Amino acid sequence: MRSASAADFNAGRFFARIRSQGLTWSLAVAIALLQYPLWLGEGGWLKVRERAISIDTQQSLNQRLLTRNAGLLAEVGDLKQGRDAIEERARNELGMIAPDEWFVRVVSTHSVQSGKTNE
Repeated sequence: MRSASAADFNAGRFFARIRSQGLTWSLAVAIALLQYPLWLGEGGWLKVRERAISIDTQQSLNQRLLTRNAGLLAEVGDLKQGRDAIEERARNELGMIAPDEWFVRVVSTHSVQSGKTNE
C-alpha cells in the first residue's frame, strides 16, 4: 500500500507531465493556427496560385483583343482617308461596281450542261 505522501508525489508528477505535454500541444496548435492563413486563408498560397492563372488567361485575352483593335483602327483610318478602301469594301461585301465598269460573270461549261448554277 502506498502512503499519502507517495500519492501526493505521484499526483505531482502527473500534473507536471500534463503541464509539459500541454505546452507541447499548445505550441503544436499555435503552429497549426499560424499555418492556416498561409495555405487556406484569403491571401494564402492556393488563392495566389489560382489568381495568377486567371491573370495569365486574362492577359492572353487582352493581347488578342489589342491585336484585333489595332486592325480595326487601321481599317477605320483607311476608310477616313481614302476612297480606295471604301470602294474595295463595297465591291467585296456588297457586289457594287463603278458606273464606268463592266461586270462579267464566268460560269463553267460543266454547270451549264447539267443545268446547275454555282450560286
